[in-house]
Amino acid sequence: MNLITPLLRPGNVLADLDTTSKKRLFEQAGELFHGSHGVSPTEVFDSLFSREKLGSTALGYGIAIPHGRIKHLADTACAFIRLKTPIDFDAPDRQPVDLVFILLAPAAATDMHLQILGELAAMFSDENFRARLRDAPDAARLHDLITQWTP
Repeated sequence: MNLITPLLRPGNVLADLDTTSKKRLFEQAGELFHGSHGVSPTEVFDSLFSREKLGSTALGYGIAIPHGRIKHLADTACAFIRLKTPIDFDAPDRQPVDLVFILLAPAAATDMHLQILGELAAMFSDENFRARLRDAPDAARLHDLITQWTP
């Protein structure tokens, strides 16, 4: 089992989300986490946007892992979103992003979120795995692929 499995709720996996920009994606993520974890959509947006100002969270190969800390979050929360149309994310390889894993940690979190980020980087470095995510027919299959991945 990977570190993500117990954290990724099926309802927080979206397939083919229609969005127009990084800013709009973060707004939509705020609504998603508000519904699933009861946190303020504005706080989610502000946290993700502030972190992104420090430097792009895009890894390359169409992958981004936006992350932030949320003051009123009890436990680490995450979401995986496959975008309908890739968007610009200021990636190091200049490729637009279509696979987005969002990680939110409590404000007082330990280094567990760093371990999760490391595991996500390993997961998404696998070209075959990225292809399977892009080919998955729906959100349920995306959830299965991510939660069944082994480091």
